[in-house]
Amino acid sequence: MMAEEEGQSLPYVSEIVLKKRKIRDELAITRRTQLELGKYGAKKSKKQSDVSDIKRPEQFIKEFRDKELDLIRTKQRAKRPKSMIPTIKSKLLFIIRIQGKNDMHPKTRKVLYNLRLRKVFRGVFVKATEGVIDMLQKVEPYVTYGYPNLKNVKELVYKKGYARIDKKAVPLTDNNIIEQTLGKYGIICIEDIIHEIANVGQHFKEVVLFMGPLMLSKPEDGLLRGKKQPYREGGDAGNREDEINDLISKMN
Repeated sequence: MMAEEEGQSLPYVSEIVLKKRKIRDELAITRRTQLELGKYGAKKSKKQSDVSDIKRPEQFIKEFRDKELDLIRTKQRAKRPKSMIPTIKSKLLFIIRIQGKNDMHPKTRKVLYNLRLRKVFRGVFVKATEGVIDMLQKVEPYVTYGYPNLKNVKELVYKKGYARIDKKAVPLTDNNIIEQTLGKYGIICIEDIIHEIANVGQHFKEVVLFMGPLMLSKPEDGLLRGKKQPYREGGDAGNREDEINDLISKMN
């Protein structure tokens, strides 16, 4: 019986099948390595790593609590007595968003979006009204603002200014573009835009809506320390008054 078993030959496997098996095994090893290192091997990034994408339950709980705390603080700031709100000394304000959205409640984000500040280090000119001041109180930890001087208004418009035409950003290098859109208001060139903004003119709203939010340069290390406390208390946020011009010059 044993002699018969020893005499049996191994099942025949064609060379093509063996090659396919080898390729399959090699692909399996490669895929396993990719999963361990990230989708693109050495070019691993936080988004690409399947491990870093997994959130623990306590992380979800912490994020939820942080956002709820943000909403509570937003409501508390909105209820501040007027005596605690700094008096606005100019009709023109320049607002810069300085914080991201990790612990931000959706209602806070909505206020920032209403101010057209969808991304960090974006800046907008606004007319200082009671409604704007109320919004700034709600989102104070995420923005800093103040009174831009004429020099910075001019340099911001020339260096960072652009128009939104057909959902595309178009540099303000051609006065024909300005005249076609704002000519009906008597604004036909970039100097007219600067004058209207600096003086918060009759058609200020039309001018700032014609321009998109200004994309400022990332500040140098140490310029913004990431603190959400008010600027007057040693932080980065809130009203800088005339001192906003120093920050504008370094981010323009």
